[in-house]
Amino acid sequence: MTATPIRVLLVDDDPLVRSGLRYMLEASPDLLVVADIGSGEEAVPAIHAHRPDVVLLDYRMGELDGISTTREIRRLDPSPKVVLLTTWDLDDLPLKAVQAGANGFLLKTAGPDEITRAVRDAAAGHAPFSPQSAQHVVTHVRNGDTGGRREQAARLVATLSEREREICVRLADGATTVMVATELHLAESTIKTHLRSAEAKLGVGSRAQLAVLVERAGLLD
Repeated sequence: MTATPIRVLLVDDDPLVRSGLRYMLEASPDLLVVADIGSGEEAVPAIHAHRPDVVLLDYRMGELDGISTTREIRRLDPSPKVVLLTTWDLDDLPLKAVQAGANGFLLKTAGPDEITRAVRDAAAGHAPFSPQSAQHVVTHVRNGDTGGRREQAARLVATLSEREREICVRLADGATTVMVATELHLAESTIKTHLRSAEAKLGVGSRAQLAVLVERAGLLD
């Protein structure tokens, strides 16, 4: 039985970029581009119409840029995963993407394998980031944060049960839900139930936001 392909929506104001991304993604039989649109304003209606699993979203567009569009998408329930694409890795932009609710952040210079892998990872609930972007996020959390934010993160983490905290730490450290289920000898559905409960207590909406908060609380030291 053939697995259902991952449904992808492309959002970019450059039609040539959209065409290239479509060609790149649809070379993989497990990926299906359900639509491509040219502005952030079209994103929410397109999501309602096509029900994508993952949105590949350009950062630099018209009045509604990638960060603002991500916030609009994250208000949907359920909402698709969002991977932000940009030509430049600008300072705190990766962190802003995480704070807006993006599941991943990649440079447009990434190779086809990296982009297709990012779509699959996002669909599976992971947080795909370019190495440069990930370093910006980690550096900010470790060195650029105020003590108040660290204390707030610690207080939030303290509301978790021991099992929830254990699962969050493992996931923030890069493990998948399947890996955690195997390590803890639990069903993957049980891991996901604990994860949903933890995300509600922490007030986060994506795996990337979860990782930032766990790191900020000092649990990955």
